[in-house]
Amino acid sequence: MKKCCYYFFIIIGILICLNDDSFAQSTATAMATAVVITPISISKSVDINFGNIGVSASTAGTVILSPSGSRTATGGVTLPITSGTITAASFNVTGEGVYTYSITLPSSSLTITSGSNTMTVNSFTSSPSTTGTLSAGSQTLTVGATLNVSAAQPSGTYTSASPFSVTVNYN
Repeated sequence: MKKCCYYFFIIIGILICLNDDSFAQSTATAMATAVVITPISISKSVDINFGNIGVSASTAGTVILSPSGSRTATGGVTLPITSGTITAASFNVTGEGVYTYSITLPSSSLTITSGSNTMTVNSFTSSPSTTGTLSAGSQTLTVGATLNVSAAQPSGTYTSASPFSVTVNYN
């Protein structure tokens, strides 16, 4: 019986040594893939324009222009019937398919001037508000803001010396 067990273990040992897979190295392969997407871009279609406004001699106020282009006056500001040109800023955002993107609006005020007279534009809002979704690779983004008007603001056509920036990034 001892010899039988002895030969059994020797045969098992030989079989293990003869089996290439038990001590051999094994290799697998994988492929590499990358997808390059269309870069997101934004271009201005229309500038922001608050239209004609009336001012009080003694009370400051604001004109709030929504992204849809509607205006609201506060304080000493009035909105005359002859409104002039009123437009929210409009941008065309293009990119990849139905991707979503984040929107960054100006966080600081923009100064507009007429000669030496100034007003500030701030509190920018947009539609869509913070995240947009490209539909078939494009979407219109509109931007409104608040115009801050001093009491007895001098008349004139006020414009900015430099444009304001709107930034879009894929999510």
